[in-house]
Amino acid sequence: MNEPVETSELVAFTKTVDTKSLSRAAAELRVPRATISRRLARLEERLGTRLLRRTTRSLVLTDAGEVFYRQARIALEAVQLAERSVRKSDDTLRGDLRVSVPPMMSASFNAMLCDFVACHSELRLHVQTSSQVVDILSGGFDLALRASSQIQPGLVARTLFRDPMIAVASPNYISDHGEPLVQRDLRNHRCLLGYARGELPETYWPTIGGGKLHVDGVFFANDIDLLCDAALRGLGIALLPRSLVAQHLEAGALVHVLSDFVGTELQIALVYPERAFLPSAVRAFIDAVADWAQRELAENRRPSRGPTFASSDKPV
Repeated sequence: MNEPVETSELVAFTKTVDTKSLSRAAAELRVPRATISRRLARLEERLGTRLLRRTTRSLVLTDAGEVFYRQARIALEAVQLAERSVRKSDDTLRGDLRVSVPPMMSASFNAMLCDFVACHSELRLHVQTSSQVVDILSGGFDLALRASSQIQPGLVARTLFRDPMIAVASPNYISDHGEPLVQRDLRNHRCLLGYARGELPETYWPTIGGGKLHVDGVFFANDIDLLCDAALRGLGIALLPRSLVAQHLEAGALVHVLSDFVGTELQIALVYPERAFLPSAVRAFIDAVADWAQRELAENRRPSRGPTFASSDKPV
């Protein structure tokens, strides 16, 4: 069975016929003259017939070449028509875009979503909030905003910002229970924990060296603001984003504990299926969220209010 003709060979052939010169065809296609010659030779070999008779001064189509040229022009015009059918002359986004985001995002994030919808009136945006790490591929989502670093195979991630996760407690708690100085001291302390991947209560905290430290909890929540409030009220030790507790640390309402042993880096990212050609609606939404994140950071605001993220995850 003969191999199918390649489009590059058809283009080389028709351009050579149109310009009546290998050199001019090569110049217009911006490839070496030798490339045009190779493509023509390969085309004739695939077809098993001579298409052009080449002399030192001219190029003449054979009878087979005359017939093939007419059909080649039709084929190339069909390809161009197919390209134009998916390359809209305007920048209008159309269709449906399905996005998964954590609950309790900031007001500025919600405003960004509303502005995005207002700017793209022919696009239908579906936003589903969940504290769990949804399966994008099986769930039919185009992309998701998450802090979990366990990326499914077939997904890519665009990191929006990074934030250290640190262990904190209130001065009153330290006064009543003592300050933990080494990892084993946590066995005698009350820990305030989140949910790994938004699904199961945490049982481990990350260590500075990349390991895991077993912890026992007395209070579990998938809302980092609630865990922060619990730490401020002296209920125990919590692992929280530095940006969330920075003002409390400065005011002395919280103190950083186990700084040499416990901690990791939180990375917030947009994740989406790996594709050769990213849909324009997905690309536009990624750019809109990235711009929002940059504005939030520039204004020194905490970028989001979301669920407690799995501290045992590795950075994306």
